Amino acid sequence: MIRATVVGGAGYAGGEVLRLLAGHPEVEVVQVTSERLAGKPVAATHPPLRGRTELRFSSRDALRDADVVFATMGHGESSGAIDRLRAAAPVLIDLGADFRLRAAEDYPRWYGWEHPRPELLPGAVYGLAETHRAEIASAPLIATGGCLATASILGLAPLASAGLLDPELPLVVEAKVGSSAAGAQSGDATHHAHRSGEIRSYAPTGHRHTAEIAQELHLCPGAQVAFSATAVEAVRGVLITAHAFLNADLDDRDLWQVYRSRYGAEPFVRIVKSRTGLHRSPSPKLLTGTNYCDVGFERDPHSRRVVVTAALDNLVKGSAGQAVQACNLRHGFPETLGLEFSGLYPI
Repeated sequence: MIRATVVGGAGYAGGEVLRLLAGHPEVEVVQVTSERLAGKPVAATHPPLRGRTELRFSSRDALRDADVVFATMGHGESSGAIDRLRAAAPVLIDLGADFRLRAAEDYPRWYGWEHPRPELLPGAVYGLAETHRAEIASAPLIATGGCLATASILGLAPLASAGLLDPELPLVVEAKVGSSAAGAQSGDATHHAHRSGEIRSYAPTGHRHTAEIAQELHLCPGAQVAFSATAVEAVRGVLITAHAFLNADLDDRDLWQVYRSRYGAEPFVRIVKSRTGLHRSPSPKLLTGTNYCDVGFERDPHSRRVVVTAALDNLVKGSAGQAVQACNLRHGFPETLGLEFSGLYPI
């Protein structure tokens, strides 16, 4: 049994970490912090924890020793508090953006701020088990990926790692995401009157997850990622549609082999590609509350274009579930421990 602290645990990602760990047989949550809600019961903010925890939020200034800290803070916060967080536990899993990118110069470009601790970036491990499993197993600092980036990377990694992407043509990715990705604090963009019935392109260009996608797919120098993000009327869920252009004339059978060879043994990535039935391609709704990413593809018979789709729950595989999966790997537990929920249908 290991002891876990969740820092900044009042938000959606923090609540999802707590929900998952409440059913984890090898992890005990010993502290949850929130500067805004210090002294208040954790279950009052996160109703799924009613009857499952007696913990109250405490201040980050009173961090106690633990075996792992999950930092579920706002972007830009964990890097400023990194020494205090790392002093509390030998393993830090950061769900924010502060340590996702390896190059310090990418932060002013994509996030608009200078990184306060650039010397730590080379030692941080990107927390996606499907691409960094061996590194996560011994890493003291793990940075989980963004939800849109995670879906894009998992959808396209088989093609990229096999060297099948045409570097002369852009990799075009369009992502649709539910409102919970904006976080628990309300604002104009999440106000019901503005969000209800909405399909809004909120980042047609310049989305910060573009940098993660290019970094983690190890694209050739000069290769372009044309990424756009659209807000849709859903609470949870991500669906990416990527247009990838191949450098070889592969048919559907060849693509099946590429994807099966990459994901055949992965516990949380499923290839969804059926000829018949209602659910022939990945659907975020079916993944609500699960740690799965469903991936599909379709070859354009008129060109070398492959349309890749990938779906996940932004709060689980796109955030908290990815973090718990990384925690399992780091501490030698079965990778699926605490993440076995397979979803509900219909929902």
